[in-house]
Amino acid sequence: MHIDIWSEEFGAATDAPILLIMGSMSQGILWPDEFVGRLTAGGRRVIRYDHRDTGRSGTVDFAANPYTWEDIKDDVLRVMDAHGLESAHLVCHSAGGLLGQLIAVERPERVRTLTVIGSSPLGGGEGMVIMRALMGQPQPEGSLPEPAPEFTAFFRELIAAPPPQDRRERIEVMIAEQRVLHGTALPFDEDAARRLQERIYDRARDLDAVANHRLAAAARPDFEPVGVLGRIKAPTLVVEGTHEPAKPGHGALIAKEIPGARLLMIDGMGHTLPPEVHEELATAVLAHTAE
Repeated sequence: MHIDIWSEEFGAATDAPILLIMGSMSQGILWPDEFVGRLTAGGRRVIRYDHRDTGRSGTVDFAANPYTWEDIKDDVLRVMDAHGLESAHLVCHSAGGLLGQLIAVERPERVRTLTVIGSSPLGGGEGMVIMRALMGQPQPEGSLPEPAPEFTAFFRELIAAPPPQDRRERIEVMIAEQRVLHGTALPFDEDAARRLQERIYDRARDLDAVANHRLAAAARPDFEPVGVLGRIKAPTLVVEGTHEPAKPGHGALIAKEIPGARLLMIDGMGHTLPPEVHEELATAVLAHTAE
């Protein structure tokens, strides 16, 4: 089945390409315009896109046409093909980091460098760790570190609450979620958050379709192979915020498994990309992707 994928690019076509891969259930515009602008000003051709079932990309009747995260991973390669890229620097956030890690394992010729931000190690079972935390179950020995208490408390309440009834209520919930993911160290700009979430709401073909990403994960629980990160040859930069609420400490585990990987801890950053971190993050990505 054909799925339309929305994408846009910035910068000169002759510059080194960076493909930005956002996380699960997330639109490509969550890569902030200011951050993208810093990368293009640094001489990079930057591409961002909406995953299937998010934003302006095509939506799927999952019952009639189920898919897995393997298909979402293949969409990354389709975006590269559509932009005429045999290879690119992959810069990935959250679950997008799982996609980037797997592409670096399976298709190393297509990855010039890999940057993984706020993500978990491939094969680490991050989804189960979060699920057990939400259900109040103990984590088996050797599990990844579980989310921060404020993250767990928020999503427990969200699951138990009645669904929002209109645009206003939905946007309020989206802002509250962004606040939790933002972390506790940096000031939270509620006005900016409202503008972003209104933009996300209004540009989505079907905002509820993002739930298909959870169904896709359940349809292929073995998507994340175990013990393969040592096979990654691409130079790798791993970035984590010091106040990461969703995947605290996971960055160090990724960096430990990928040969030669470098870990950058950004002071105050949570799981989002607020203006306060754009300069440091863009500078690090530009240095890492220098050719």
